[in-house]
Amino acid sequence: MSATSAVARRTFADARKRTFAFAYFFAAVAAVNVLGYRKSYPDLADRIKFARSFGGNKAVRLFYGVPHDLLSTGGYAAWRVGGLMSIFAAMYGLLAAVRALRAEEDAGRAELVLANPVGRAAALRGALAGVLGGIALLWFATWLGFVVTRLAVGPSAYLALATVSPAAVFAGVGALTSQAAASRRVALELGSVAVGAALLVRVVADTTGGAGWLRWVTPLGWSEQMRAFAGARPAVLLLPLIATALLLAVAVPIALRRDVGSGLLPERDSAPPDHRLLGSPTRLALRLERGSLLGWLIGVGLFAFVIGIVSDSVSGIGISKNLQQQLAKLGVGQVLTPSGYIAFSFLFFILAVALFCCSQMAAAYHDEAEQRLETLFSLPVSRTGWLAGRLLLAVAGAAAVALCAGVLAWAGAKSQGVHVSFGDLIEAGANTLPASLLFLGIAALAFALVPRATAGIAYGLTTVAFVWELFGALLGAPAWTLALSPFHHVALVPAQSFRAGAAVAMLAIAAATSAAAVLIFERRDLTGP
Repeated sequence: MSATSAVARRTFADARKRTFAFAYFFAAVAAVNVLGYRKSYPDLADRIKFARSFGGNKAVRLFYGVPHDLLSTGGYAAWRVGGLMSIFAAMYGLLAAVRALRAEEDAGRAELVLANPVGRAAALRGALAGVLGGIALLWFATWLGFVVTRLAVGPSAYLALATVSPAAVFAGVGALTSQAAASRRVALELGSVAVGAALLVRVVADTTGGAGWLRWVTPLGWSEQMRAFAGARPAVLLLPLIATALLLAVAVPIALRRDVGSGLLPERDSAPPDHRLLGSPTRLALRLERGSLLGWLIGVGLFAFVIGIVSDSVSGIGISKNLQQQLAKLGVGQVLTPSGYIAFSFLFFILAVALFCCSQMAAAYHDEAEQRLETLFSLPVSRTGWLAGRLLLAVAGAAAVALCAGVLAWAGAKSQGVHVSFGDLIEAGANTLPASLLFLGIAALAFALVPRATAGIAYGLTTVAFVWELFGALLGAPAWTLALSPFHHVALVPAQSFRAGAAVAMLAIAAATSAAAVLIFERRDLTGP
């Protein structure tokens, strides 16, 4: 086995949990959307009504982009699946590349590999090949999700390719930021800014008159322009190929020449003493996580503001009875009004706040894996106080993100004259917390019991619960299985009344799991990377 092949296999194996989780998610979304469309719009008349109502709706374009054919199953899948999942593909590519390159250097494993008879070029080729293997699996899973629902094999393969093509481009972005930054965190932050900028450009192009040309300057717009099942444009595939090649052409020479563990961005070897936020482990955690928290606040806040702005374009005119019945199954029958649309959108903010909570426990395990806790606990610092402080910090951060979403959604709606009260949207923000804190408790318990699996369990359960809530009802799943998802027990405030009983139950579970996590962590041994 060649060195390149061995590194490629190791790279793919190291990321297998995340890769297979993404692959399952992509396959499920592809299959469920096709099945849901056929069930919701069984005849041409229903499809025409749907196209007239949603085709030019800015609020819907915000999530899925511009539709090119809403009268066929394939055209709907290209819009609904391709528009949304291309964003997740971009994030996958970034995460995979940074994990394969910069994270390996941070952990010191890159030096161990290079200490063997393995050249830097061979190691780099192997790492990139492993990332490419993960993207190929993502494509196959998406294609399989379409094919099992009886979409045409060839066009389905093209649509899957259009959907995952941003993964290759942002893998190139991740490869470049891994050379620029001297740490995994900074590399991910720089790459996330690039993903956010690409999404913002696409949103402007899809929702602003006369700005359609902007789709040609963002990888997420190229996916739309490929027009699978609606007058395919295979030549557009050259754009992500060229962009990926150019990014790698810049990143690879840098990777071959720079010192292992270093980055292009200058780092200060010394600085004036700064003792702020060093008075306790919790304050130290805040100091370390403040950049991440700021990023979450900006990202969620901007998205909430846009949601408020486009809510004014929502209308229920032309909606078929069949679709109204399907919306009723989801409990979102009022989504076709501005306030109902905002309320439904807050379901996604629950997901965002829950993922923020998961990220905080993943960061706690990172501290342990990097052996910083061994140094910290050699001081007069208790384990109980440390973990309790991290949990309180996560709760405070989640509350800040939720409040930001409520305030900026109100500001966006107010700017368009939508009559939604400030108090109602503050309540909508607060409504995101019970389910999110439940997932925080589960993540904390995973950290205490199986620390190495913290991120996988936390992110995995949150994602599966959210997807099941969105699509389980449409598939006619039994009520008791739907009730397994915490998202199922959250009312869509302000369109629906706050469910105090469910909120208290979720908060009680969150408190119990968090307390159990603190007690278990107090007694277990610390783990290494």
